[in-house]
Amino acid sequence: MSEFPSRTRAHNEPSAPVARIALIGDRSPNVTSHVRIPLLLEALAERDGLVLDAYWISTPDAEEPDAVRGFDAVWVLPGSPYRSEAGALAAVRTAREDGIPFLGTCGGFQHALLEFARNVCGLTSVAHAENDPGADDLLIAPLACSLVGHEGTVTLTPGSLAESVLGADRTLERYHCDYGPSDTGHLDTLRAHGLRFTGADEEGLVRVAELPGHPFFLATLFQPELYGDGSRPHAIVRALAGAAVAHAAAGVRAA
Repeated sequence: MSEFPSRTRAHNEPSAPVARIALIGDRSPNVTSHVRIPLLLEALAERDGLVLDAYWISTPDAEEPDAVRGFDAVWVLPGSPYRSEAGALAAVRTAREDGIPFLGTCGGFQHALLEFARNVCGLTSVAHAENDPGADDLLIAPLACSLVGHEGTVTLTPGSLAESVLGADRTLERYHCDYGPSDTGHLDTLRAHGLRFTGADEEGLVRVAELPGHPFFLATLFQPELYGDGSRPHAIVRALAGAAVAHAAAGVRAA
């Protein structure tokens, strides 16, 4: 586990609780979204008064019991194939079951669906093609057309968390991925067990998932961390930070 350097709060910043966020991924200078994270954290503090104490947790370390318990948010970042599929899934499961604000982007979206399918729906044999290309039952499969470097419109479901966060019924987003949900009937099973798909691309393919009843559980195949130049965090990133601060404040009140 590695921590970003501590940051001294400026005199004019609000005295909101400092929330601890677990960044799940195998940190690399070659992954653009990873490089963006320090810029986004600084911008959230300076522009929005949302101060996050961020810890990187590699996917092998995320396998450890209670690896993300005690955090105020969990963000499973892009950068798959992860060194440990089990670690990524464990982080998603803890956030889901413990009500910890959660965001999964790109690979994080894919593994959020995989975790829900296996542990909630009982689809224990479903696999991710990037991790297990020879599997017979793929929930996450190669995309018909790669989305690496692609930008496209996502239409959001009215009344969804995604629509509320973005304040619009459609959004233009950036991707950098080669895998997504397969066209098997498994997505209907996930829906039947409570996962809600609330964003679709121009062809109607699933690009956003959320979990009603959870304080904040959102997953996107697109990468909001790639929005702009990093100086103005995407609305989804701001929403996660706000949910983390609210979680921290609730913990302080309950203590």
